[in-house]
Amino acid sequence: MPNSSPIVTQDPLTGAQPVIRWTEAGEECSALWRSERGAPPPKRVILADDTTTADTAYRLACEGTALLWRGDFQNAKQLLQALARRADNVPARKRKKAAEVVAVADAFHKHRLAQSQRARMLGMLLIPFNADYSIPLRRAPDAKVACAEAWGPADEAAGASVASLRELLGITSAHEWRRVGVEIPALGEPPHNRIHPHYGVFSPVRGEYIHLVATVHLPKKLAGQATLVAFDIGTGTGVLSAVLVRRGVDQVVATDQDPRALACARENLAKLNMLDKVQVVQADLFPEGRASLVVCNPPWIPARPSSPLEHSVYDEGGRMLTGFLKGLSAHLAPKGEGWLILSDLAERLGLRSREELLAMFESNGLKVVSRIDAKPQHAKAADTTDALHDARSREVTSLWRLAVAG
Repeated sequence: MPNSSPIVTQDPLTGAQPVIRWTEAGEECSALWRSERGAPPPKRVILADDTTTADTAYRLACEGTALLWRGDFQNAKQLLQALARRADNVPARKRKKAAEVVAVADAFHKHRLAQSQRARMLGMLLIPFNADYSIPLRRAPDAKVACAEAWGPADEAAGASVASLRELLGITSAHEWRRVGVEIPALGEPPHNRIHPHYGVFSPVRGEYIHLVATVHLPKKLAGQATLVAFDIGTGTGVLSAVLVRRGVDQVVATDQDPRALACARENLAKLNMLDKVQVVQADLFPEGRASLVVCNPPWIPARPSSPLEHSVYDEGGRMLTGFLKGLSAHLAPKGEGWLILSDLAERLGLRSREELLAMFESNGLKVVSRIDAKPQHAKAADTTDALHDARSREVTSLWRLAVAG
């Protein structure tokens, strides 16, 4: 089901959705501007079509001029690929400079900056949309359902809109993930073991953290305790709640702040026939009460996200991690455990030390019961062309079993 209300980016001063403007056939034109990452509408917009060369488009995009496409849709995709190749074709002298020994944290920040500049340039190729999300270009796909899932139901009164082709491709890719789903072995045999991520909700494609939650010993029920209750903090797709139910947890309270995540979790748990055991609530971290098990898989990198889609990976200042550790003791039942699932990638990038993490546990009255490690198997860990390959190749994901000290 699409979101109940459109997801729009509003002007922080006026509260209105931004408008993009351009001149066409001698007339001033405008349309609603859509940008998931909150980018302002480009100030300079020219028309482009099948006669526009990749070199010209690359030069204009690097200068900050947006190209509103009026040609064949498939040709626009080919042009975007050509722009990406030019962006990735770093001159030899720059490659040599990038290979110089630098602090790993500096390398990370430079990598983030380069990725941001690349995304900004590729985002300059724009696609028009009619009010019903149809695309008025030759050989354009039918992306109405995908756009409705990402932006909310089409509103005829809102009129036409414009977004980057790169954003549209992300939306259609997310639609396929949602349609097909991700198989989760810990949820049983196929085909009834799939999680369907929504647009803007982190897809559970990194299986090592799910495997950890699926195999670590559960806390035992205390004498006189009728049910084993767990909290799933920052539930996202609801995958960890589903794994806990499959393991025999009697009742789970799953929390999240993002309306997209809440809708996604409810839909997935409904498909798995688990809504009688999982309560999905909107909350900043913890729900009311205490639980014998509190699970949290916060964003692993304490850095500023550049778009809403990055909030599941980047958490500026480690706000969620800090909040979880600060509030955990007050929400654990007697002899309960908090399971913190965390990669050490931030440590390997020089963004946080192991000593700092252990000090956070101690300062919040927590002790480590045990730590179970897993080696990630994702593709980037083996990609030697990745700028952060050295850190990724040595990354370890851990499940920290925490309890109240004393």
